[in-house]
Amino acid sequence: MSRLFEKTKINSMELSNRFVRSATWEGLAEEDGAVTQKLIDTMTTLAKGGVGMIITGHAYVSPEGQATPRQLGAYKDELVKGLGEMAGAVHDCGGKIVLQLAHAGNFAAEQIIKNTPLVPSNFEGLAKTPRREAADEDISNTVLAFANAAARAKSSGFDGVEIHSAHGYFLSQFLSPAFNRRNDEFGGDIKNRSRIVLDVYQAVRKAVGNDFPVMIKINCQDFEKNGLSLEDAVAVGKMLADEGLDAIELSGGLLTSMKLSPSRAGIKSQDKEAYFREEAKEFKKEIDIPLILVGGMRSFEVAEQMINNGTADYISMSRPLIREPDLIKRWKEGDLRKAECKSDNLCFKPGFEGSGIYCVTKEREEAK
Repeated sequence: MSRLFEKTKINSMELSNRFVRSATWEGLAEEDGAVTQKLIDTMTTLAKGGVGMIITGHAYVSPEGQATPRQLGAYKDELVKGLGEMAGAVHDCGGKIVLQLAHAGNFAAEQIIKNTPLVPSNFEGLAKTPRREAADEDISNTVLAFANAAARAKSSGFDGVEIHSAHGYFLSQFLSPAFNRRNDEFGGDIKNRSRIVLDVYQAVRKAVGNDFPVMIKINCQDFEKNGLSLEDAVAVGKMLADEGLDAIELSGGLLTSMKLSPSRAGIKSQDKEAYFREEAKEFKKEIDIPLILVGGMRSFEVAEQMINNGTADYISMSRPLIREPDLIKRWKEGDLRKAECKSDNLCFKPGFEGSGIYCVTKEREEAK
């Protein structure tokens, strides 16, 4: 049997295989972030399709941290009932589900913001809406918001939480010199720039206890001028691992980055897959906790190679599972054809139109 289908554990969470559904904004929540039946159906379909660990779309931990319309929320107690129904439904299908916790910071959507978005320091924003530099009180409140959201996830029955500190969202912005120009204890060298990330992790850990899986999604680097470097990213990973973090999901780039666009689009050969593999090797040299690798996985052979050669411990995918939520089941049953995903990124457009994300290309092909 392939090592991809080994049973493993991350802290107390037992997993049936090494495949992870990477957090994907679905555009299926209510306007206030509440869970809908369509969102539950999406998660149970993934569980039935054989995904070992499902990570939800990024759930915003405070109102000003919302990034997209109809985004899942975890910022108030009134959302716990729906979250619990979603977690319970996944468990009924034999699956495991982790709630990703996020704050958009500078990428908070203009049309939906409920308060002025926060940024680490004075920065020419990426949108017309004014941004407010985070004061010490704002930082403390954000740390608390992550902790409270994590507590809601645990009380809802989720199997773990993942802190979103990648792609230029709020915590990622603190790590990145391109965004973070502070000259206090939260700015400057990587030890200071990572302070809020460590504070969030420690607050989350205190809220959920030592036996509850806590993971983080982090950039291997920003791939932008003056952005987070690989060396600094590894340093952050080491600090978190030393504090007791359970796993790292490794990604890269900013939402505005054009440098990764050629990698993300048109993945037609195996050499284009796993495009953070070299950075992952550097992480594995220094960090012993499980590494979850995302980034252009399309072939069973590449996924297996990443595990067998020690580049990663888990394989995380997003877009392939939008088109084929039963991809892992197909592979396990012996049909090892590569994922049918065309990497055209058309799947997210319907989400902004109110229909939720789905594979537009597949729909077009079936209509012919």
